Amino acid sequence: MATEAKGKKKSSEKKLKHPKERYLFWFENMLLQRRFEEKAGQLYGQQKIRGFCHLYIGQEACSSGSVTSLKEGDKYITAYRDHGFPLALGSDPNKIMAELFGKETGSTKGKGGSMHIFDREKGFVGGHGIVGGQIPLGAGIAFAEKYKGTDNVCLCLFGDGAIRQGAFHETVNMAVTWKLPVIFVVENNGYAMGTSVARSSNVTELYTIGDAYDIPSEPVDGMNVEAVHDAVERAAARARSGEGPTFLEFRTYRYRGHSMSDPQKYRSKEEVEEYKKLDPIEQVRSVILDNQLATEDDLAQIEQKIKDIVAESVRFSEESKFPDPQEAYTDVYTDTDYPFTID
Repeated sequence: MATEAKGKKKSSEKKLKHPKERYLFWFENMLLQRRFEEKAGQLYGQQKIRGFCHLYIGQEACSSGSVTSLKEGDKYITAYRDHGFPLALGSDPNKIMAELFGKETGSTKGKGGSMHIFDREKGFVGGHGIVGGQIPLGAGIAFAEKYKGTDNVCLCLFGDGAIRQGAFHETVNMAVTWKLPVIFVVENNGYAMGTSVARSSNVTELYTIGDAYDIPSEPVDGMNVEAVHDAVERAAARARSGEGPTFLEFRTYRYRGHSMSDPQKYRSKEEVEEYKKLDPIEQVRSVILDNQLATEDDLAQIEQKIKDIVAESVRFSEESKFPDPQEAYTDVYTDTDYPFTID
């Protein structure tokens, strides 16, 4: 897409596939995720953020393209690389950063940390730490929407390692049978922790796994936000019409390791640099500039705005308090009428 745009520098705005405002939204939205994650990585090195931390750097087109293709009321559920989606959906960066700090002002009061971000108001039903554990939950959310008679869909995301889990196969079989309004998305960044797809599976074209369940499946350029938007939009239309789920393989790439503790010895620096040439933010920047949707100065102002937002999220988090120890006993589900409770 970026190459095509460069070849059409005199193209008018009307010839673009999407409106000007969407390209500018994508640029700002993806840049926020990128700068937020870069700062999170820096703070982790300073031990201001601790525990597990999985950065989304490089995969921003997957989140930004998805949110522009869905509507208010739709739900999102993903794995533990979960900072990007709530930011894409408009969650308060202060609360997301505070959650990484483990502060009481965080999105889940400092109790979830990096791997368990939630934002009910935005329809973000969380990051989940158990590999593949969110897949049946995503189908359950879709079942609830169908049961209630809404036209909402659930976007259920997981990594390429999770597709090996039995939960994926059982859930897809059930979702197709019941025609649930769920979009299954494998964010294939090439590596399940440090193990490449080619070393862990005889099937490397992951979308073809859906053929066994007669679910419409397709590969998507996960480094291109336009391609992501279009694919999710098609899948959502199908789900809303009552035709059931779709399976998408977002072919993307993470520039950083699996987590902050990953030395990345399983791939070469040359491989990473090759993927950086496909950077989703730079692709959109090229479309914007080549089609004169904004000037370099306009984009510089957006970059400064994002820098200020991220800096404020850090200030907010550092000045916030840690939860009172007694908070460990609140927000815990109990059922006092459960018949088998032993006093």
